[in-house]
Amino acid sequence: MSEHSEILARLFAPVEGGMARMRRVLEEQLHESSDAVRDMTDHVGRFRGKQLRAALVLLCGEASGNTTDEHAKVAAIVEMIHLATLVHDDILDGAEVRRRMACVNQRWNNQVAVLLGDFLYARAFGLSTTLSSGLCSRLLSETTSKLCVGEIEQSTRRYDFELSQADYERIAGAKTASLYSAACELGARYPGGNERVGELMRCFGWDLGLAFQIIDDVLDLTETTEQLGKSAGTDVEDGKVTLPVLFVYRSADEGTRAAIRDVYTAAGIEDRARKLAEVCDLGPGLRAAMRRAKDLIAACRERIVSLEESPARTALLEITEFITERRL
Repeated sequence: MSEHSEILARLFAPVEGGMARMRRVLEEQLHESSDAVRDMTDHVGRFRGKQLRAALVLLCGEASGNTTDEHAKVAAIVEMIHLATLVHDDILDGAEVRRRMACVNQRWNNQVAVLLGDFLYARAFGLSTTLSSGLCSRLLSETTSKLCVGEIEQSTRRYDFELSQADYERIAGAKTASLYSAACELGARYPGGNERVGELMRCFGWDLGLAFQIIDDVLDLTETTEQLGKSAGTDVEDGKVTLPVLFVYRSADEGTRAAIRDVYTAAGIEDRARKLAEVCDLGPGLRAAMRRAKDLIAACRERIVSLEESPARTALLEITEFITERRL
């Protein structure tokens, strides 16, 4: 077991049984009689990685004293939605590698990858209809809508160097933090009631997810594909002006701003992320973005100190540290 896997195993220890049940449900849902589809679901099944969002459902359930027999199914549904977003995100980003393997859109093609993502969404919402409460279906349908709106808005704001920090965080929150938020809220509220703690955990998940996305934006500029285990530098290639770049652009002189714009838009540049680092000093922007992420993590920790002490609450606090220090 790698050091990374050992850390996650320790963090998820309070819900080890629930995670095992979640994985069994996930295996059942990914199984398909069609050889063609099964080949793809077997492949995408290897993208599961941290399974952090599923763990958050279970840990928030435990930390709030709200765990039910159906929480493992809820966690599996959240994880399937996450897998679907990965497949679709790789198409949008033109990514080639995920978890050190070819993305679905690279091994097959974009059309097949779109359909596989849709298949995963269908399986997730189909499973949600078997639950005793409609809260999961209702909340995750709203969340999926937010995800799509966030992706659409991000696409329409490509090459927008006048994007405000507030707009960046609103869009990044919709496309990333919303699923973290839903996972945490469902853990604390499902099958219903417990609205005060549910709101607390919803906000905890939002701040955690937004911090995760900001750190992801930093890593996309500082790490290699080999280090990340997924395609690096895709934000600049795709015209996404992320928070570190916004900070740098805002404080740059007009000559540097013009050079940054050219890196994003000029034809014939093979490695735009490397070229960006050549035309400007990214350091201040990277540090400012990390400060913002750490502020969000501090807010996360403040939100859950009122919960009764437990191994699950301790694990949630340690996850905030894991998010801050992660390199993949």
